[in-house]
Amino acid sequence: MYDAGKILLGLIIFLAFATFPFYTNMGKAVAKPDPKLDTPVIQQMKVKQCVESKEFMRAEHMQLLNHWRDAALRRGERLYKGSDGRITEISFQNQCLRCHSNKKKFCDECHSYAAVKPYCWDCHIAPKEAKNEH
Repeated sequence: MYDAGKILLGLIIFLAFATFPFYTNMGKAVAKPDPKLDTPVIQQMKVKQCVESKEFMRAEHMQLLNHWRDAALRRGERLYKGSDGRITEISFQNQCLRCHSNKKKFCDECHSYAAVKPYCWDCHIAPKEAKNEH
């Protein structure tokens, strides 16, 4: 009536499957990102300001980039009106990468932490980073 051996084996197998994600990811944690905003273009700016607020860009940059892609490539719209009313040219290469030329320390650091693989570089050319920007 008592199948202690089978129950114990079942518990061991259950625990092995339940804890699998934890022990397979041990030691793979990436340090908390600290994106660098010290590129030469940003250092020369009197007012360090992006097309939208820092909070907006942190939370919504992918939606903004998708909106820009659709506007520029599908509808031919090349100007973006920000929430503060400023008009900006829609261009990932000429707007975003002009300031954020340190892909490894800006883009890759957060995306690695979030385990996200953006597809920006499927179409765009990754910026060549200067030796002092790494």
